[in-house]
Amino acid sequence: MSDLVLGIESSCDETAAAVVRAGREVRSNVVVSQAALHAEFGGVVPEVAGRSHLEAIGGVIDRALDEAGATLDDIAAVAVTTRPGLIGSLLVGVSAAKALAWTRGLPLVDVHHIEAHVHAATMESPEEVRFPCVALVVSGGHTALYDVQSPLEMELIVSTLDDAAGEAFDKVAWILGLSYPGGPSISALAAQGDPAAIRFPRYSPKTPHGGAAGPKPVGFSFSGLKTAVLYHVRGGDALQPTPPPDRIPDRADIAASFQEAVCETLVIQTLRAAEQRGARQVLVAGGVACNQRLRALMTERAVANGVHAFFPSPSYCTDNAVMIAGLGWERLRAGRTADLGLDAAPR
Repeated sequence: MSDLVLGIESSCDETAAAVVRAGREVRSNVVVSQAALHAEFGGVVPEVAGRSHLEAIGGVIDRALDEAGATLDDIAAVAVTTRPGLIGSLLVGVSAAKALAWTRGLPLVDVHHIEAHVHAATMESPEEVRFPCVALVVSGGHTALYDVQSPLEMELIVSTLDDAAGEAFDKVAWILGLSYPGGPSISALAAQGDPAAIRFPRYSPKTPHGGAAGPKPVGFSFSGLKTAVLYHVRGGDALQPTPPPDRIPDRADIAASFQEAVCETLVIQTLRAAEQRGARQVLVAGGVACNQRLRALMTERAVANGVHAFFPSPSYCTDNAVMIAGLGWERLRAGRTADLGLDAAPR
């Protein structure tokens, strides 16, 4: 039997397909981004995303097969993201995968987008990753911690109470007059600023009143940090209008201090969860895992705590189909396939 899996990803605003051999060897990785289409809106517009996926999906799959030097006759299974995500976007990928599986008689494998992000952090060094471990998935739509027992077993520990970290980056970038998506633009400006210039708040969940003494709870919230940035820009007066970007004299310091607050919060909460579970390894995945300050701070603090932190390569942090094909292979080997009644789900 062939050991090539075709992966398809269309959960948000990237149309992606990849061919991966035996869950590890990347034969192709094609991603068509819609970032430019959504930039004028400052965020992803679901209707625009769905139509763009529909226009791109056929060509993206063809390119992935061509770059892999393969045809559909060489493929062992088709793996596709089914949840979570934008329902219109997901349906495009699921429909394409079902059509290929039906016409070619191929096994169909459904993949959870978040579980695939976690798996991406293990694909490049599988011999080093030891389960169980704690995973942080941090992106524009998700900020959550998971207890990972194996590639096919993970359980949610906690998710953000409000904004995801990537969403906070986007909103603060808008306040500062920076381009979308906010993560790269804030990171670039932060390189020119002082991360200690402004002490923005770091969220830490409080033990419930009257609760028994024990381990500190873990959790995330970024709405207060975002509001603190807005108040700072307005000179401490919430009723004042937000000044234009060229009238914010300390933009670089704001960007650097905001980025530091986000990264430190993510690191503290992740390592606290790892300590409480006795995990000696943490996996960090999702689009915000590209952030160089997060990677440096997590690595530094993890080493100090006797913990090994694993990150995917940047191209596998953002949405991609390599992670879908990789986890799809694991599910295929375990016999976890789907039938042609497979549907997409937003959550």
